[in-house]
Amino acid sequence: MISNRGLAGFWIIALLTLHSANVGESQRNALNEPDVPFPPACPTAQNLAAICQNGQGRPRYPDSFFPASGASHFRRRGKAINRLEWWYSLCCSGQVAQQNTQILCCAQQAWKQALSQFCVDEYGTMTVPYECCADRGEARWACFDSELPNPNYYPTPGYTAPQVPEEPGFTFNADAC
Repeated sequence: MISNRGLAGFWIIALLTLHSANVGESQRNALNEPDVPFPPACPTAQNLAAICQNGQGRPRYPDSFFPASGASHFRRRGKAINRLEWWYSLCCSGQVAQQNTQILCCAQQAWKQALSQFCVDEYGTMTVPYECCADRGEARWACFDSELPNPNYYPTPGYTAPQVPEEPGFTFNADAC
């Protein structure tokens, strides 16, 4: 025969287990924050093939990835990644750049434009902006291109990116290459 105390203890353990389980699309770290690896690496001749070939294997961050409230700085990072991946797809598909050197130049311009927009978004809030946004010129790009979570743009095994909305606003300037 099971006592009421034993049954209550079982339910408490079961509820605690369910509460701490990683259920759903969101990944969390130890602080229960969304996991948005950031910043993305600057495109180079060494990682360009991975940028173009592995695009659908790298994470995207739809609104459903984030909690209903809070985590706005992670949301802005996710939006920057989504924007950048969309713009990379434009560069890699040949829609805006045809030759390999132009594709690299296009991807580098996309990277700078996406991170510039990220900084504009960061300064448009009442929170402390991402540290690299305080820098200007080459110092900003060097900051963003340091301490990279995925410098080689490796795909996430078993992952296929969900559909995310188009991100307008990218302008490729072939004359700047």
